[in-house]
Amino acid sequence: MQIFTEMGWVLYLVIFSFILLIKKDTRRLGLVLLLSIIIGSMISAYLRCYIGYEVPTLKFVGSNIPIISAPDIGVPCTIDGSFPAGHTVRTTIFAFIVGFALSKRFPRGCHLLWIYPILVSISRVYLLQQFPMDLVGGALLGLIVANIASRILKLDLIFVKSKT
Repeated sequence: MQIFTEMGWVLYLVIFSFILLIKKDTRRLGLVLLLSIIIGSMISAYLRCYIGYEVPTLKFVGSNIPIISAPDIGVPCTIDGSFPAGHTVRTTIFAFIVGFALSKRFPRGCHLLWIYPILVSISRVYLLQQFPMDLVGGALLGLIVANIASRILKLDLIFVKSKT
Protein backbone atom coordinates (compact mmCIF):
# COMPACT_ATOMS: atom_id res chain seq x y z
CA MET A 1 0.00 0.00 0.00
CA GLN A 2 2.88 2.35 0.62
CA ILE A 3 3.82 2.36 -3.05
CA PHE A 4 0.40 3.76 -3.96
CA THR A 5 0.84 6.52 -1.41
CA GLU A 6 4.23 7.45 -2.80
CA MET A 7 2.83 7.56 -6.36
CA GLY A 8 0.97 10.75 -5.45
CA TRP A 9 4.18 12.65 -4.72
CA VAL A 10 4.43 15.93 -6.59
CA LEU A 11 7.84 15.23 -8.16
CA TYR A 12 6.61 12.24 -10.19
CA LEU A 13 3.74 14.20 -11.67
CA VAL A 14 5.93 17.22 -12.43
CA ILE A 15 8.46 15.01 -14.23
CA PHE A 16 5.61 13.47 -16.26
CA SER A 17 4.40 16.99 -17.13
CA PHE A 18 7.87 18.02 -18.27
CA ILE A 19 8.06 14.95 -20.50
CA LEU A 20 4.79 16.03 -22.10
CA LEU A 21 6.16 19.57 -22.49
CA ILE A 22 9.17 18.35 -24.46
CA LYS A 23 7.16 16.76 -27.26
CA LYS A 24 5.55 19.29 -29.60
CA ASP A 25 2.26 17.39 -30.01
CA THR A 26 1.59 17.26 -26.27
CA ARG A 27 3.00 20.64 -25.26
CA ARG A 28 -0.35 22.22 -24.38
CA LEU A 29 -1.37 19.16 -22.38
CA GLY A 30 1.94 19.25 -20.48
CA LEU A 31 1.58 22.97 -19.76
CA VAL A 32 -1.98 22.64 -18.49
CA LEU A 33 -1.05 19.62 -16.37
CA LEU A 34 2.06 21.27 -14.92
CA LEU A 35 0.34 24.53 -14.04
CA SER A 36 -2.67 22.74 -12.59
CA ILE A 37 -0.50 20.51 -10.39
CA ILE A 38 1.54 23.46 -9.13
CA ILE A 39 -1.53 25.61 -8.45
CA GLY A 40 -3.40 22.73 -6.82
CA SER A 41 -0.43 21.88 -4.61
CA MET A 42 -0.02 25.49 -3.50
CA ILE A 43 -3.72 25.94 -2.74
CA SER A 44 -3.76 22.66 -0.84
CA ALA A 45 -0.68 23.64 1.17
CA TYR A 46 -2.10 27.04 2.09
CA LEU A 47 -5.44 25.54 3.08
CA ARG A 48 -3.72 22.91 5.24
CA CYS A 49 -1.66 25.65 6.82
CA TYR A 50 -4.61 27.83 7.76
CA ILE A 51 -7.37 25.29 8.42
CA GLY A 52 -5.29 23.33 10.90
CA TYR A 53 -7.24 20.07 10.69
CA GLU A 54 -5.02 17.63 12.53
CA VAL A 55 -3.28 14.61 11.05
CA PRO A 56 -4.45 11.22 12.41
CA THR A 57 -2.45 10.25 15.48
CA LEU A 58 -3.24 6.56 15.19
CA LYS A 59 -0.38 4.10 14.90
CA PHE A 60 -0.17 0.56 13.57
CA VAL A 61 0.15 -2.04 16.31
CA GLY A 62 2.99 -4.48 15.83
CA SER A 63 4.43 -3.05 12.64
CA ASN A 64 6.47 -0.06 11.70
CA ILE A 65 5.73 1.45 8.32
CA PRO A 66 8.26 4.16 7.53
CA ILE A 67 6.55 6.89 5.57
CA ILE A 68 8.69 9.82 4.61
CA SER A 69 6.61 12.89 3.92
CA ALA A 70 8.52 15.83 2.55
CA PRO A 71 7.13 19.25 3.39
CA ASP A 72 5.58 21.32 0.64
CA ILE A 73 7.81 24.14 -0.45
CA GLY A 74 6.83 27.73 -1.01
CA VAL A 75 4.51 28.01 1.97
CA PRO A 76 5.51 30.54 4.65
CA CYS A 77 4.11 28.54 7.56
CA THR A 78 4.57 25.05 8.95
CA ILE A 79 2.06 22.55 7.63
CA ASP A 80 0.64 20.51 10.45
CA GLY A 81 -2.83 19.97 9.03
CA SER A 82 -4.16 17.31 6.72
CA PHE A 83 -7.21 18.91 5.09
CA PRO A 84 -7.35 18.86 2.05
CA ALA A 85 -5.20 15.90 1.05
CA GLY A 86 -2.40 17.03 -1.27
CA HIS A 87 -1.83 13.60 -2.81
CA THR A 88 -5.51 13.36 -3.71
CA VAL A 89 -5.55 16.88 -5.16
CA ARG A 90 -2.64 16.11 -7.46
CA THR A 91 -3.82 12.68 -8.58
CA THR A 92 -7.34 13.97 -9.24
CA ILE A 93 -5.92 16.78 -11.38
CA PHE A 94 -3.84 14.23 -13.27
CA ALA A 95 -6.80 11.91 -13.88
CA PHE A 96 -9.06 14.77 -14.98
CA ILE A 97 -6.66 16.37 -17.45
CA VAL A 98 -5.02 13.26 -18.91
CA GLY A 99 -8.40 11.51 -19.01
CA PHE A 100 -9.81 14.42 -21.01
CA ALA A 101 -6.86 14.26 -23.39
CA LEU A 102 -7.37 10.53 -23.94
CA SER A 103 -11.16 10.76 -24.23
CA LYS A 104 -11.24 11.13 -28.03
CA ARG A 105 -8.87 8.27 -28.73
CA PHE A 106 -10.02 5.92 -25.95
CA PRO A 107 -13.61 6.91 -25.09
CA ARG A 108 -14.20 4.08 -22.62
CA GLY A 109 -10.64 3.48 -21.50
CA CYS A 110 -10.03 7.03 -20.32
CA HIS A 111 -12.16 6.31 -17.26
CA LEU A 112 -9.60 3.75 -16.08
CA LEU A 113 -7.31 6.64 -15.11
CA TRP A 114 -9.62 7.31 -12.17
CA ILE A 115 -8.30 4.11 -10.57
CA TYR A 116 -5.07 6.02 -9.88
CA PRO A 117 -6.52 8.67 -7.49
CA ILE A 118 -8.77 6.06 -5.89
CA LEU A 119 -5.82 3.77 -5.10
CA VAL A 120 -3.73 6.65 -3.76
CA SER A 121 -6.62 7.86 -1.60
CA ILE A 122 -7.40 4.41 -0.19
CA SER A 123 -3.73 3.85 0.62
CA ARG A 124 -3.57 7.18 2.49
CA VAL A 125 -6.44 6.09 4.74
CA TYR A 126 -5.08 2.56 5.09
CA LEU A 127 -1.67 3.84 6.19
CA LEU A 128 -3.35 6.17 8.70
CA GLN A 129 -1.98 9.29 7.03
CA GLN A 130 -5.34 11.01 6.40
CA PHE A 131 -8.97 10.94 7.38
CA PRO A 132 -11.59 10.11 4.71
CA MET A 133 -12.93 13.68 4.82
CA ASP A 134 -9.46 14.96 3.87
CA LEU A 135 -9.68 12.87 0.73
CA VAL A 136 -13.14 14.16 -0.17
CA GLY A 137 -11.91 17.73 0.21
CA GLY A 138 -8.80 16.95 -1.83
CA ALA A 139 -10.80 15.35 -4.63
CA LEU A 140 -13.20 18.31 -4.80
CA LEU A 141 -10.33 20.81 -4.80
CA GLY A 142 -8.54 18.81 -7.51
CA LEU A 143 -11.65 18.74 -9.70
CA ILE A 144 -12.22 22.48 -9.27
CA VAL A 145 -8.60 23.42 -10.03
CA ALA A 146 -8.38 21.08 -13.05
CA ASN A 147 -11.68 22.31 -14.45
CA ILE A 148 -10.82 26.00 -14.08
CA ALA A 149 -7.27 25.58 -15.41
CA SER A 150 -8.40 23.53 -18.40
CA ARG A 151 -11.00 26.14 -19.30
CA ILE A 152 -8.68 29.13 -18.90
CA LEU A 153 -5.78 27.50 -20.74
CA LYS A 154 -8.11 26.06 -23.41
CA LEU A 155 -7.27 22.40 -23.05
CA ASP A 156 -9.85 21.50 -25.69
CA LEU A 157 -7.50 22.95 -28.35
CA ILE A 158 -5.38 19.81 -28.13
CA PHE A 159 -7.91 18.18 -30.47
CA VAL A 160 -7.53 20.91 -33.12
CA LYS A 161 -4.80 20.28 -35.68
CA SER A 162 -2.40 23.19 -36.15
CA LYS A 163 -1.79 24.39 -39.71
CA THR A 164 1.82 25.33 -39.00
